[in-house]
Order: sequence, then structure tokens, then C-alpha cells
Amino acid sequence: MEYSSNIYKLEKGKTYKVKKEFLDYDRITHRIGEVWIFHKTTFLPYHSGLTLFVIENEKNVTYRFQSEPEEQQELLNTFMEYVESIEI
Repeated sequence: MEYSSNIYKLEKGKTYKVKKEFLDYDRITHRIGEVWIFHKTTFLPYHSGLTLFVIENEKNVTYRFQSEPEEQQELLNTFMEYVESIEI
């Protein structure tokens, strides 16, 4: 995992909105306008797995990614191009 991945720029407790559609490891489409509150990320070295923990629609939700070139590595490295911090 490249620790320069800008997914690590997300700030705990801030609300984010998807501004550019993307797919996660489970092939869930995150569409423009999706909103969630960031809680944390965890990294699992085995298979370069990264889990994003958010609060969405008042529920704890996890989204998985894999930081491998054939999976979501590029997305993770440019994650802030896909979301924006918003005030609600």
C-alpha cells in the first residue's frame, strides 16, 4: 500500500459527498451525490486490503478496497478527486 494514497486525507467526523462515480472492491457503485460521514480506515497487509468505515443514513457502513494495480490502487491514490468535504 502506498502511504501517499490520498484516501488518508479524509478527516474523521467530516461529511463527504461523492463528486465522481467509482466502484469499490465489492463492485458497489458509489454514485455522484452519495453522502457519508467518515469514521476511519484500516489497512490489512494481506492482499493490500483497505476498509473504509463511514456513517451513511445514520448506519455504520464499511466499504472495501484493494490497493493493487488491477483493483483500486489508482482510485485510492487519487481518492480526493472522487469526494469533496461538505457542510451540512
